[in-house]
Amino acid sequence: MKKIQISPARRAFMRDVIAIAPAAVAVGTGVVGTTIVKAAADPQRYQPAYFSPDEWTTLTALVDRLIPADDTGPGAVEAGVAEFIDRQMNLPYGHGALFYMHGPFAQNPSPLMGYQSPLAPRDLYRHALAGLDRTVRTAHGKSFAELDAATQDDVIGQLEHGKLAIGDVPPADFFAQLLQNTHEGYFCDPKHGGNKGMAAWKMINFPGARADYMDQVEQYGKRYPLPPVSIG
Repeated sequence: MKKIQISPARRAFMRDVIAIAPAAVAVGTGVVGTTIVKAAADPQRYQPAYFSPDEWTTLTALVDRLIPADDTGPGAVEAGVAEFIDRQMNLPYGHGALFYMHGPFAQNPSPLMGYQSPLAPRDLYRHALAGLDRTVRTAHGKSFAELDAATQDDVIGQLEHGKLAIGDVPPADFFAQLLQNTHEGYFCDPKHGGNKGMAAWKMINFPGARADYMDQVEQYGKRYPLPPVSIG
């Protein structure tokens, strides 16, 4: 996967996501739990239930660089992606209840093998964010959130390619986990905490959970005329 640095790459990233997982990601994946939440108007007002203040600051800065805001649509912060991830950490997904969590754990496994970390997602995030903070402070004398955008992108690129030591979590595994959850939080049903105001759905003209839109399916090249609908 190409590193996301600038708006054109971000738009290409969006097209790729839509192409590989159009409705499954948008309406709701196996990640999310059953808790229905009310989206806050201001994402900065959300108080994380799992992440510490320092972890929350780093996580927010990371997802902001993966999907920055531009004229095409909202960024990950505005869409509530960090909130979505935080909520997942206290649901069965975050505790690893949806995965087989016993060994042996394969080294450099194929994606077809599924989740292969001995750490539940909530523990993976906790270890990885702490390790990232230590490494970045040693190298740059400041936290990840305090770095300029170009340096943040360089750090993320090193994570993606497994070249940044962050402790006992393989950096490429953390990047893959973060990117997957960012996809999900950006395009999920708003009842799960992300996709605030269904802005991501509006950006791609996705109808959401409407019971019936078969009359529109074969009207190729025409924009769907109705607003999206949330499951909640």
